[in-house]
Amino acid sequence: MFKSFVLPVALMGAAGFALADEGQWQPHQLPQLKSELKRIGITMPAEKLADLAKHPMSAIVSLGGCSASFVSPEGLVVTNHHCAYGAIQRNSTPEKNYIVNGFLARTRAEELPGGPNTLVYVTEKVENVTARVLKGLGANLSGRERHELVESRIKALVAECETDKSVRCSVPAFHRGLEYYRIKQLMIRDVRLVYAPSDRIGNFGGDIDNYEWPRQTGDYAFLRAYVGPDGRPADPSPNNLPYKSKDFLVVSAEGLKNGDPILLAGYPGRTSRYKLPSEIRYARDVDFPAKVASITADLSVISAATMGNPAWDVRYASVAKGLNNVLKKTQGLLDGFARKDIAAIKDVQDAQFRAWHKQNGNGARNLLGELDGVIAQDMAASRQEGAWLEATHSDLLKSARTLYRLALERQKPDAQREAGYQERDLSFIKARLTRLEQSFVPQVDEARWGAALLRYGRIDAKLRPQGLDALLPAPNALNAMYKSTELADTGKRLAWIGKDPEAFRKSGDPFIQLAVRLHDTGMALENRRNEIDGNLERVIPQYMAAVIAWKKSQGKPVYPDANSTLRVTYGTVAPYAPRDGLVKGPFTTVEGIVEKATNKDPFIVPAALSAAIKGKRYGVFEDAALGTVPVNFLSSADTTGGNSGSAVMNRRGELVGLNFDSTYESITKDWYFDSGITRAIHVDIRYMLWVMKEVDRANNLLKEMTIRYPKK
Repeated sequence: MFKSFVLPVALMGAAGFALADEGQWQPHQLPQLKSELKRIGITMPAEKLADLAKHPMSAIVSLGGCSASFVSPEGLVVTNHHCAYGAIQRNSTPEKNYIVNGFLARTRAEELPGGPNTLVYVTEKVENVTARVLKGLGANLSGRERHELVESRIKALVAECETDKSVRCSVPAFHRGLEYYRIKQLMIRDVRLVYAPSDRIGNFGGDIDNYEWPRQTGDYAFLRAYVGPDGRPADPSPNNLPYKSKDFLVVSAEGLKNGDPILLAGYPGRTSRYKLPSEIRYARDVDFPAKVASITADLSVISAATMGNPAWDVRYASVAKGLNNVLKKTQGLLDGFARKDIAAIKDVQDAQFRAWHKQNGNGARNLLGELDGVIAQDMAASRQEGAWLEATHSDLLKSARTLYRLALERQKPDAQREAGYQERDLSFIKARLTRLEQSFVPQVDEARWGAALLRYGRIDAKLRPQGLDALLPAPNALNAMYKSTELADTGKRLAWIGKDPEAFRKSGDPFIQLAVRLHDTGMALENRRNEIDGNLERVIPQYMAAVIAWKKSQGKPVYPDANSTLRVTYGTVAPYAPRDGLVKGPFTTVEGIVEKATNKDPFIVPAALSAAIKGKRYGVFEDAALGTVPVNFLSSADTTGGNSGSAVMNRRGELVGLNFDSTYESITKDWYFDSGITRAIHVDIRYMLWVMKEVDRANNLLKEMTIRYPKK
């Protein structure tokens, strides 16, 4: 299980000086944060929080993109409604629309399959493997040679760890390649939908309220993990039994108040706190504006193509929801960059660092010049990669390209295949190809691709991949391609798995033919990327080691950027002032739901919820100070995408809420943490429990969980 760690010399002693509530900490760093945890009022020992084998960390799980936690010994998992949205959509039809009407299984037999992409990952072991990844990498290697050697070592470490289908292992980089840790996770493959409220509760306010405060969204849902009769992960089967989770979180309905401490544990996705000013300007001036324009156009196409067809609308509901979320976050980053010149702030910090490095660089005089050069190459390659994505913006084409690449990779020994195409990845490839049938309509895909090809045509020719233009179909040729392909049929799509490359080259299917034609151009882009990444992986860690030493000399926090691994952050329930003269309080209440009701999406209030509010049937869930039921609350915890569904715990480690969003002003925290305005948004557990009791009558789940109610 989890082993003790010794921090690198560069990290020793730095964590104890952490600022306000900044930091997405690796669990093994928490003993270094004793004074901070004590300062805000956390009573759990830091050593206990650092141990993955002990409560509460043993109850925290990943869904592969979202976070979650066990809340009963019977494998019951709580997460966000939007994290379970794929499973809800998968089981919905226009006749049985669980998105709009909600779903509740009152017995185990009524629970619905989550689908092949709904998985639960339980982290069992983390170990430092930096030496095994980086040892003996010669300076004479090209970037691509270095990258491929590192990748081969990582694949060997993964293969050594994955002794059977029950576990999934990974070796992510920390501090941008300075350290590597091998992470072993139990992968539960049979996960079922148990309960989700109507999206008029779970997604109340929709995209209008996304990233906004005040907020009144019941963003929660329940899943259940199942395993084989032997207690080990197994493929979905009616013979499977609920997973006996080693630990689970006790739920506390006692509530929080302004200033109370909280702990938050989950799997944050990506942050960019250590990016250079040039990288920020590229994102601000080039990458993000292009992304906003592309997604906005794509959403418009989806809306027009699905209009008037409820079945198509259901199929693309999850796609549109995901795109809207990315769009609002990206636009929020642009607005945040406009509101506060983060690049200029980074300029000052960068100048200070370079001055420090000149005096303390230990002879690495060429490091910064080399760093600037490699980053410039990275940004130039990213422009061409963005153009490639526009040119190939078709789910059917992506499937064809995946199938052809798989055929090519399977000609090699498994250890030499590209990551993502090894035997360990086959089930995931099949799942993606199968899942397409739930979120795909040929006419919609054709419309999206045709519009993307027109956008591609407007990109400066110098920024397009060399030779790509001549390979692409004209927009007016797409209709014939979609009419003559067989890849839209799931069975025929899956039947290509296992065929050799020659079968692809002889195929008459237009999408297969195009995938074959595009392959060499795609590989040229990939090889260029590997060369650049190899150089980045050589230079960036040297830079990060220097940055860590510089920050340590100032007594500032040292934590790695988020990389989808288990992290812990902490904070307090806190209001904030988004601008001069305006203070936003830390709680919203059920009365705010009624105030926002318009009887039009996304502010339709279910009749049962409206009746419960108007009748003030608050019972034990009424907050004494507020005089009503709280819905959402704010904290100063450091979160990002991937933290959706993260357990929010009180000072004793009991579940008091679920993280699901950030305020609009906080979006730039991925790049720069501003403690004055950064706030995370959480569902108050009291609202969840109240809806379960008074609205959806989910009494079977209330009985299953261990709930600590307020003392009378």
